[in-house]
Amino acid sequence: MSLPTPRALRLTTLLRIVLAALSLACAGSAAAQDWTYHARPGDTLWDLGTRYLKPSISWQELQSYNVVADPYRLPTGQVLRFPIAWLRVEPAPARVLAVRGPVQVVDGNGHGQPARQGMQLQIGSEVSTGSDASITLAFADDSHLQLRENSQLRLDQLSSYGATGMADTRLRLQRGRSSNRVTPARGPASRYIITAPTATSSVRGTVFRVSAGGDGPAAATEVVQGRVQVGNPRGQRLVAAGQAAASTAGRDLPMQALPPAPRLEPATLRVEPLPLLADWQALPEASGGYRVEVVRADTPEILLFARNVDEPRVQIDALPPGRLRLLVRAVTAEGIEGHDAEHDFEVADTLPPPVTLWPLHGQHLQQARPRFEWAVVPGASGSVLQVAREPQFRQPLLEQAGTGNRLRAATDLPAGDYYWRVASRDAQGRTGAYGQPLPLHISDTPVDPQWQSPQSARGQLTLRWQAGLPGQRYHVQIDRRDDFSQPLLDQELAAPEVSLKQPWRGGTLFMRVRYIDDDGYAGPYSPVQQLQLPCRLCYGAGAAALLLLAL
Repeated sequence: MSLPTPRALRLTTLLRIVLAALSLACAGSAAAQDWTYHARPGDTLWDLGTRYLKPSISWQELQSYNVVADPYRLPTGQVLRFPIAWLRVEPAPARVLAVRGPVQVVDGNGHGQPARQGMQLQIGSEVSTGSDASITLAFADDSHLQLRENSQLRLDQLSSYGATGMADTRLRLQRGRSSNRVTPARGPASRYIITAPTATSSVRGTVFRVSAGGDGPAAATEVVQGRVQVGNPRGQRLVAAGQAAASTAGRDLPMQALPPAPRLEPATLRVEPLPLLADWQALPEASGGYRVEVVRADTPEILLFARNVDEPRVQIDALPPGRLRLLVRAVTAEGIEGHDAEHDFEVADTLPPPVTLWPLHGQHLQQARPRFEWAVVPGASGSVLQVAREPQFRQPLLEQAGTGNRLRAATDLPAGDYYWRVASRDAQGRTGAYGQPLPLHISDTPVDPQWQSPQSARGQLTLRWQAGLPGQRYHVQIDRRDDFSQPLLDQELAAPEVSLKQPWRGGTLFMRVRYIDDDGYAGPYSPVQQLQLPCRLCYGAGAAALLLLAL
């Protein structure tokens, strides 16, 4: 076997260069669809062909296409062009970053299962979210999609062009809403396309939202950053940042500006301790209410809380620990969502709320200073009790701290309706999450002891009344006067009854009782009751007179 001469090698190389030049001349605008690569130290065409080209395309074709004289010595920085059709195309499954609430995934074969973090979704999969659920997906080029509640999405195309960084992502939003953060295009073959029932949105690096429309809200593309090409059978529109393209009932609505971000009221914004309370400036554009979300500050596509509200305020009872971000935006009558008002805040990993024991939910108490009791949370060194007139606790009437698991109100509470809640404190004095507000009614009507009929036997008079709570004692007074200035009996008892020697002289006895808790707190006396006693002396005198008459 004879080796080719240097002259033959030069002729072969020259022929390839000529053929490549002819192909370029005929291709015309085909070069516009080339992916370009800048050579790095140590690169060879053989290595690059193995890394980026389809198996059916040889590196020699790449050499001819780029008119490279020496395939083993590429100058650093040399620009090499790869036709898109030559690049290796590989499946690029979507990855589930986060799941909130019930989310169902059905694969291309019709097999369904609940979505879970870390799951990979293939081409043809369908994702459906529940009424209070969301899912965040990551694609091959690190673009993210957040599918909101009551939504359905189909993954039509998920592929990447080898190691080029270019990805072809095509999605179909069949129902509901999605928010998208798309990585800027890394080459001419990069695609990120969402098709909704009335329009298709195509982007190359932006932040935008898509609504599939439905009963009431319009189908819309809302652009927060960058630009989005929106098309339908009626034509194409380029939507710039701060604008929305919407359509309803088969017609396109005029391009409209996104509503401005509401102004959060710092004086009423409370983020620690939970629950979070926030008010904001009411906007005339918000005829459809407001959208409130909480996301992670470092990954805003991961949705932790979402709610649509009618009034410019919200209360969020529970949130996970971490650096979070509150988002509030106005919603128009057509369902167009505007710019976000943002506020970053920190939720500490604190103690959970304790289980409440007393008073019970909605209980009526006849004590001006009731006692509250709850279970001890492991790791808690104290507790904080709050009482307010309204369940948001914007202006608590009472806030007390203690080291145990029970507290009595420090001041009298007027009769009326209240709410109470409690939180634990750790050894560093940090207040944990408050529990749910519990309704409570305070009555100024004294306790009715429900006196039973007195019993008399062998000269003893026994009185009984309604028993109180376990551990309570009783302070009873009996007097011939209703001012109880000289009581016949003034005694504290452990049982709800008392016995005394029945007086010989008849008349009226006045009685009252009050209940004493095990911590010594004594409630008000009960209403005064009267008892009519017969005159034992009178009976004796009458019998003697009858005896004298008989004699």
